[in-house]
Amino acid sequence: MMSNKASRIKSINTRISKKDSSWIKKIFNYRCYITFLTGCYSCHWKFRQWEETKLGSCCCPRKEQVFFVFLVISFILSVILLFMWIEMSNEYFGFDWVLFLETGFWVFGSIIFLSILGTLTAYTTLLLIVGVLLLRERIELYLHKCHKVLIVLVILFYIFFMFMLFVYWNDKWLTFGLSLQIFSPYIHLCSITVMVLLSWPLTCYIARLEREVRVRRYKMAYNDKERLKKCNIFTRLRALQLATGLPFLLILICLYLMPLGIYSPCIQKKEDLAPKPVFFAHRGAPMHGPENTMMAFEKAVEFGAYGLETDVHISIDHVPFLMHDYDLRRTTNIREVLPEAAMEHPSLFNWTFLSTLNAGKWFLQSGRKPFYNMKPLSEADKKRARNQSIPKLDDLLELAKKANVFLIFDLYGPSATHSLRTSFVKHVTDLILDSNIEPHLIYWLSTHDRQYVRKKAPGFQMVGRLYTTKELKKENISTINVDYKNLFYRGFRDYKAANININLYLVNEPWLFSLAWCSRIDSVTTDNIPLLSQLDSPHFFMTPRYYIFMWFLMDIISATFIIAIFCFQWHREMKKEKLNESVSTQTDSISLSKEKSGSQEASGLSVKPPARVMESPWTLSALKPALTKDVYNHPHTLHFLLTPKKKLRPVKNTVTPLKPAEPHVKSLVPHHVSEHSQASTREATSTTVLQTTLPTLKVDEPMPPVEVPMTESFREIFTTLYSNPSNMSFTSEMLSKKN
Repeated sequence: MMSNKASRIKSINTRISKKDSSWIKKIFNYRCYITFLTGCYSCHWKFRQWEETKLGSCCCPRKEQVFFVFLVISFILSVILLFMWIEMSNEYFGFDWVLFLETGFWVFGSIIFLSILGTLTAYTTLLLIVGVLLLRERIELYLHKCHKVLIVLVILFYIFFMFMLFVYWNDKWLTFGLSLQIFSPYIHLCSITVMVLLSWPLTCYIARLEREVRVRRYKMAYNDKERLKKCNIFTRLRALQLATGLPFLLILICLYLMPLGIYSPCIQKKEDLAPKPVFFAHRGAPMHGPENTMMAFEKAVEFGAYGLETDVHISIDHVPFLMHDYDLRRTTNIREVLPEAAMEHPSLFNWTFLSTLNAGKWFLQSGRKPFYNMKPLSEADKKRARNQSIPKLDDLLELAKKANVFLIFDLYGPSATHSLRTSFVKHVTDLILDSNIEPHLIYWLSTHDRQYVRKKAPGFQMVGRLYTTKELKKENISTINVDYKNLFYRGFRDYKAANININLYLVNEPWLFSLAWCSRIDSVTTDNIPLLSQLDSPHFFMTPRYYIFMWFLMDIISATFIIAIFCFQWHREMKKEKLNESVSTQTDSISLSKEKSGSQEASGLSVKPPARVMESPWTLSALKPALTKDVYNHPHTLHFLLTPKKKLRPVKNTVTPLKPAEPHVKSLVPHHVSEHSQASTREATSTTVLQTTLPTLKVDEPMPPVEVPMTESFREIFTTLYSNPSNMSFTSEMLSKKN
């Protein structure tokens, strides 16, 4: 019987272990898995038996807790800065150009920095995941010194980078803010999805804490109460449940209510959507030809540009030519031809020398490409690019007149020693008028000597900067050319109300162009005409009704999933608790049975283990355990419990109360059995009549009822026994006297 119980409990334990075994143990070798985790986190690549921490206790020393917090901070900063830098891809060329001005070498510093951020984000993410998995296995955290140094350096690097952005490149933060306007509806939906995924381990942890509370409370002995008064583990476990569940719940509620505070220009009705903005080709098509060359401008016309944008300098011999930089190093071969003059201002060279410089070979060099995402050129385009030179303004005016496209340009003043230092505007205005181009095709940007231009060329369209509407009306300006960052944050509704045309620069990314489109912007200046011209509708555009539908649908589905996950985890942990209780109860029963068997063998008795008493302590059978139940069922008959003739030695404390399976079940053990047995044994020799009449029974078997004629003497004995079972020792003596 004992072996059957042991085998049954062993099978239960096996079943529990199979249910408790995680998917990791089923798929991977557990030792290799633990070795991999400890190796990555602590650089311990040899397996050893780690001591599991108790649920609710400290996972590691205080120093390790601090570095784990540093790890979480570095992970959060990595994700934020990586997302920010990705959204600032529209400004990559400007970042690389600033690096070129400082170092003299053209490198894709923006892409290098993006790679660094991606690597650090991957590093902190993997290290954090390994730490969480170690906590899941209840293994103490010991971060290696190298990791600690790297984490501190990463945080310091991020702080330094953010400081530099705030001091020297503050306007780039505006780009990040604008990206949130258009991406916020999708960030909202993605965040809810992430919360649903996080609910699985979180609810699992909360359910485990609840199971731990119940198991500890079930196993707690009386002498543990004094110790728990000083350090209450239940309070700590409940605090952990609150510390993990409450922030999750608050964040989830905020996400559910986030659409109430979201504003996105791309959430509007289809009939309210403005026409698609037109394009001004920034320095031509600089992704398909060398910037500010005739090849680039001709490519832009082929792509359907509405207008051409360029930069104009004036040579020392009064020839306007196209050049953006303040020196010739980046876009010409002056370092090969005249390296000592490479840093000179372009206006200090004569046109004869400038026309001999090559302005296209740099574009084909792998280390000097202006854009990292440029498509490869055909062989014909490569051959054409190698032969490009610096064009004159006359050449561009001829192309604009022929293609009937608008022309907008920045006019840079010459150096201080130039002969046209004060009259360069007049010179360029006369040159444009002499080209016989339609005056309305010219967008005049320069603010220098504008009154002369108005008087000399009234047909030119005056373009203003970010002036107030009153100033624009005063100067009769109907078009403004502004940086998109400044416009969106300053506001453009007043300009639209005043019927002012708005041209934004520099817009290269589809999301930024979609934002301009949804904001009813008239035109944009871009380097990426082929890509933006392919858009038939704004990216991330949705109607308000569709977004509300998606909002409620996502909230309902996510709430259903989270509740279902919580119920599943709770039910699974409570099921484990019940299995563990049943196993512990049967184990205690076997241990008690073994102790009782050993005591009985020492006393010379062979008694079967008593069955579990499942009766209430207030029944008659519990109050009078020495009597059988038939006494109460048949009041007119007398029942006797007789013991064997052999005199038994007194056995004390041979039966121990069993541990109940449930708290409301009490275990009752008769305490007067040995006394009655001894009393009956002393009188057994004198009651020979009863010995021959009644069969001798074993101690552990119930005595069958024996009916005796109810004489007055028997009735008196019955009344005495029924009123006080302790008088059983005088039963034989009374019978002998009456008889």
